[in-house]
Amino acid sequence: MQATAYTYDPESRSGQVLLDDGTPVPFDAAAFDAGGLRLLRPGQRVRIETEDTEASPGAGTDTGAGVGRRITLVTLQTF
Repeated sequence: MQATAYTYDPESRSGQVLLDDGTPVPFDAAAFDAGGLRLLRPGQRVRIETEDTEASPGAGTDTGAGVGRRITLVTLQTF
């Protein structure tokens, strides 16, 4: 899946991407490290891989169905 880098904090190696529909999705250091990147700039086109996760009881989710989305990999989009 493709997205656009939205925010990135080099100290925590985490941030957010924007899906093509404008939805922001956060990523953690593990997802950033999995992509082998050293730096990410807002506006860069990236490729992401996601997995569905079950939300904790009582936790809010984007889907409202008890399932959330977690980014497992962020890397640059190459053509």
